Amino acid sequence: MHFTDGEDSERLLNPHETLGSYGTMTLASSSHGSASDGIAIQREDQHGGELFDDVPRAKRQLGLFSVIFLIFNRVIGTGIYATPSVILRTSGSVGVTLLMWLTGALIAAAGTMVYIELGTGLPRSGGEKNYLEFIYRRPKFLVTCTFSVYALITGSAAANSVVFGEYVIHSLEMTPNRWNTRLVGLLCMTFCLLAHGTMHKFGLRFQNALGFSKLLILFAISASGLFCLVGVPGFAVREGYEKPRNFEWDKMWEGSRRGVNAFVTGMYSVIWSFTGYANANYALSEVKDPIRTIKRAAPLAMLFVTMVYMFVNIAYFAVVSKGDILESRTIVAALFFRNLYGPTTEKMLSIFVALSVLGNLLAGQFVQGRVIQELGREGILPYPSLLASNKPFNAPLAGLFTQYLVSCAFMLLPPPGDVYLFMISLSSYSSTIINTSVAIGLLLLYAPTYRIWEWNPPFRAPKAIIVLFFLSNLFLLIVPLIPPSNGSRVYEHLPYSLHVFVAYLVSLIGISYWYVRCIWIPRKKGCKLERHWMLQEDGVPRFVFKEIPQE
Repeated sequence: MHFTDGEDSERLLNPHETLGSYGTMTLASSSHGSASDGIAIQREDQHGGELFDDVPRAKRQLGLFSVIFLIFNRVIGTGIYATPSVILRTSGSVGVTLLMWLTGALIAAAGTMVYIELGTGLPRSGGEKNYLEFIYRRPKFLVTCTFSVYALITGSAAANSVVFGEYVIHSLEMTPNRWNTRLVGLLCMTFCLLAHGTMHKFGLRFQNALGFSKLLILFAISASGLFCLVGVPGFAVREGYEKPRNFEWDKMWEGSRRGVNAFVTGMYSVIWSFTGYANANYALSEVKDPIRTIKRAAPLAMLFVTMVYMFVNIAYFAVVSKGDILESRTIVAALFFRNLYGPTTEKMLSIFVALSVLGNLLAGQFVQGRVIQELGREGILPYPSLLASNKPFNAPLAGLFTQYLVSCAFMLLPPPGDVYLFMISLSSYSSTIINTSVAIGLLLLYAPTYRIWEWNPPFRAPKAIIVLFFLSNLFLLIVPLIPPSNGSRVYEHLPYSLHVFVAYLVSLIGISYWYVRCIWIPRKKGCKLERHWMLQEDGVPRFVFKEIPQE
């Protein structure tokens, strides 16, 4: 394992400019450094954020359209096809279900505003890596090392790849089992790796095409349901199926549950259905005019998401009766297609869902490769020159391949059942820990003690919005600690909150790595680590460490 890196083919940038030290470590950097160096963009910046991360202009290939669908694709996967029935079961009525979705949209809007502020203040790829480094600066590099472990867990594509496999197998009229679904899932992950790692432009165009087609399909579903609701000829519920009365006022609120547990369970599912609004923040170094673009693209993407979620839910309830949804084990989208177009359309639905999941996977892996690349640029991880490089296909292939290996392990090694579900829950809860830390940190930046850091981004979210975002994440942190109600179980054989405690224990891996990497090894060698900003052959700068003997 190599901890220092100093290839002769690359040149140092301002090698004698010292920013400070920690223990046995000294930093040398250019003006365009790491977020951990306390460098953030100011409101009066006139360059749109493109000079904040000194990458080649040709690297910035994402425009408004691509950024919108980078977010839209990531938010919408399988949830809109299956989650509405789950929400209805917990809420008890159509009216309360729609109110829950609307509440989720407001919470997502708060999260979007928070990440626009963070993205405009630190317009560089990496997302939470940058924000946590900027806020929690001491001990130096501790946050970076800890986040690295969480990034590999939360970036796993295993769960959605298996879902993709299930729907593809179902569309082929085959019986899904452990191995055929995982084989298709493996092929799907391999395709994502090759598309974004070796065919950058094709992968981006294909991803955008899937996002646009997904939007059109969901709007077509919405229109079909609304046409049925208002009685347009040719869009009536077929004979033999119950005619819904879900929008009659007394029926709309019938069965509403007032218990706290029902509300908590329903809102938990709704909030998770809106996650992904920060997806573009992970790739801002590749966005043209990043400040202006993120301020426009993120709200537009989430507006499309909210419209789709609300109108598709209305469409479902216009076509499928409440009783049918509650009594059937079939996902609500399948009931919608059956009632409106006949049972033979089930295969078509499986194809729609599979394509939706594929778009979700492509959007997720696109940015995940950039996150690992940014970690490589910090010089903290092993083999930083490899991870930070865009060679040989002008794409972060090494970062994508690293995440590919982790996802394959998550998908292929655990057996079905508790262990597999545990891995999925661990990934989700780890994301919540990161988001909560970001929310607390942003509130700290407005505290009197932190004003010396001069946080003055081009966009500011209202403080009430930041508090709402913090509370929503605190909600997601606490809910898994609540024992499940009688008759429901999180796992068959494992404690219901095991993934919660393991998620916190994961941080110990990052802390241990940080201590060995940054403290113990330099002390043992009797040297100090000096960090320099270096320019790679592909034009992308990164940090490298030099071992300097102690005098």
